[in-house]
Amino acid sequence: MSLGDRIAAVPVDDAVRASVSFDQLRTGDDGLYWLETRPDADGSATVTRWRRGEGQRDVSPVGFDVANGVHAYGGGSFAVVEGTLWCVGGDGLYRSRRHGDELELVSSGCFGDLTIGDGELLAVRESKQGDELIAVSLTGAPQIRTLTSSLGFLSAPRPGPGWLVWTAWSERDMPWDACEVWVAAYSPRGAIENPVKLAGGPDESAVEPRWGPNGALYFVSDRSGWWNLYRWDGHQVKAVAPIAGECAAEPWELGYASYGFLDGGRMVVAVQEGPRHRLVVIEPDGTVRPVDLPYTSIKPYLAVKGTTVALIGSSPTAAPQVALVDLADAEPQVEVLAKPEHAALDGTRVSTPTQLHVRVASGREVLALVYPPTGSAADWRAPVIVRAHPGPTASCLLRLDWQVQFFTSRGFAVVDVDYLGSTGYGRVFRESLYGRWGLDDVDDCAAVAGHLLSAGRAVPGQVFIRGASAGGYTALHAVSQDGPFAAATAVSAIVDPDRWPETVPRFQRAHAVRLRGGAGPVRAAAVQQPVLLIHGTADEVALVEDVRDLADELTSLGRPPEVLLLPDVGHYVATSRRASAALEAELAHYRSVMAYAANDRRGLHSGQR
Repeated sequence: MSLGDRIAAVPVDDAVRASVSFDQLRTGDDGLYWLETRPDADGSATVTRWRRGEGQRDVSPVGFDVANGVHAYGGGSFAVVEGTLWCVGGDGLYRSRRHGDELELVSSGCFGDLTIGDGELLAVRESKQGDELIAVSLTGAPQIRTLTSSLGFLSAPRPGPGWLVWTAWSERDMPWDACEVWVAAYSPRGAIENPVKLAGGPDESAVEPRWGPNGALYFVSDRSGWWNLYRWDGHQVKAVAPIAGECAAEPWELGYASYGFLDGGRMVVAVQEGPRHRLVVIEPDGTVRPVDLPYTSIKPYLAVKGTTVALIGSSPTAAPQVALVDLADAEPQVEVLAKPEHAALDGTRVSTPTQLHVRVASGREVLALVYPPTGSAADWRAPVIVRAHPGPTASCLLRLDWQVQFFTSRGFAVVDVDYLGSTGYGRVFRESLYGRWGLDDVDDCAAVAGHLLSAGRAVPGQVFIRGASAGGYTALHAVSQDGPFAAATAVSAIVDPDRWPETVPRFQRAHAVRLRGGAGPVRAAAVQQPVLLIHGTADEVALVEDVRDLADELTSLGRPPEVLLLPDVGHYVATSRRASAALEAELAHYRSVMAYAANDRRGLHSGQR
């Protein structure tokens, strides 16, 4: 009997239904709000409100997906003021005066980064011609006016006393490469005057500007090599508290809030160091004090009021949850407001990760999180699934992932690799994959797999690699050369980095250009191991046509891949209504390869006898 048979396997539907996502946490004048994305609701996002004494309830209409496509990945999809919900859906900008009532379309278009100002709503509006910062009157018939525009990209319009601040970057850059903070004199219902660039440039990413209660402007810049906090008092810019960690997330989406202001002149910041996040308080004198919390992963959505910070936190034994943390005293008080409710998984035994540091042939060190088979002994040995994260600027996260547990409860070990290019290790590490994509990332994943084989953890011939989006490209190249991998699963994969800049959304073209130049397109003739291709037909980031072409070429060479095309599914397969089908196909793929190898061995032994 295998280990996977002795441990109760996590049912695929339970693993998917429990993968609820909480995002875009923010305070309103009558409660706390967040977006809740539920796979069992077809992956649509709902605005949820929590009030003391009332608990939580949905405040956007059933079936309405609160999401936007600004800069391809959206963010800042709703704001609440005086009982009115402003939100973005498929057709444009909506508002509702009574929570839960039918929404009224204010304006068609692509809107995001919604922010409440003094009597008006500020937002980013994107078109094929570029971006605009717009203001919308909150009362009466909504009037929309343009504050500024750019052929590149704009974000984070944040009003202050007599000022407006925002960020901007060119169409030749990604915001984590070169992003600028701009300020201008401004009065509500007026125009911006005399805009001035305050920070950022070709070698500096300045993000998340926000006005403090003392009237000073704060922002996060990586001018030191790490995203750290800075303050502008109207005359000069000074570092707030140097930290050898990332005080901001890589800005794939709009509306991030990685820090906030507590009473008494203190600040609270979510800091990423490798795969781990921690919360710190910065005292008025600049002293950095860690906060002891049961969370190792914190999303970049802090909502602060008084001495309390609301956050979305998780750990290897707790899936992401919304919590209030009272920081009035030295001992923080934590109150969980919302978490994935799925009784079928209550008390389920889970696999928790250990950190593994592996030296790559080039001399650099790569970090991985190793999830052993659930319930395994200390000297476990198992088939291994190496996962290359998307981005490639994303990173491993120390949090409970039920889709990982789906595999570990079936006797597999799962290994997440923070390969070169990941966030959490400083600007130099993040940039080092440019021009080396498909080479160094593959080397890092292969080095981790090789280490596990040498240590006797991984079973030879049963080491697999899977990746999504950019990680899918890594996975395909990993089986296009000699190495430890017996098969690959590529989800929403990028196949041709030379063609990708022509098809990718406007926001990501600069990224596509900077990454390419390494391994080049995935060539069917080079693929040496079985491949499973999982792709949504509505994917606008990595077009399905490239995957179809690769599958056709492999078939013509007599090596047909397994293909799972998901109708009307976009780039995010894991949160789609077809996530269960994708997980089952991936499991079947690995088992098929293992069974084929076992039959081969039996045939060889039989022939020898």
